[in-house]
Amino acid sequence: KTYNSCCFFKKRILYWNPAFLFYRIHKGFRKEKMMFQSNVFNYVNVLDKAADACWLRNYAIGNNLANVDTPGYKRQDVAFESVLKQALGHSSAKSMDAKVSSLDMGRLRAEVYTDYAGFSYRLDKNNVDVDNEGVMLAENQLKYQGLMTSVKQEFNNLQMVMK
Repeated sequence: KTYNSCCFFKKRILYWNPAFLFYRIHKGFRKEKMMFQSNVFNYVNVLDKAADACWLRNYAIGNNLANVDTPGYKRQDVAFESVLKQALGHSSAKSMDAKVSSLDMGRLRAEVYTDYAGFSYRLDKNNVDVDNEGVMLAENQLKYQGLMTSVKQEFNNLQMVMK
């Protein structure tokens, strides 16, 4: 099966079950690969990691919506922005270019966590709010579109330099 909705770029197609990929990323078994190995592509590699995190968050939100009526289910979310902020903050470099180039891409990965595990406003101990999940889904889609626009702009910049 191909899942074109899972693609980060139009030509990239995933040939496995997205639930399996979610499990592998969640459990940390995924091999870390950078999109490109050159320093020219440092920003593109970070944007690629962020796009992976958005895709994972989209899957987690879909999972939350699917379990809205499951008693005892606790919503899950993805932490990437805080991981990126922490990685950039620990860099001793002063400029953003130097901070991005000094990032260890292998340690820059999205983390799935259970949100408000001890909190529930419903009697069935489920803490998923459909309205909140819809807003989070829309926010995530806008973030993903912005990331794809940024990747496209980075490649346009490189193309302009090569002319």
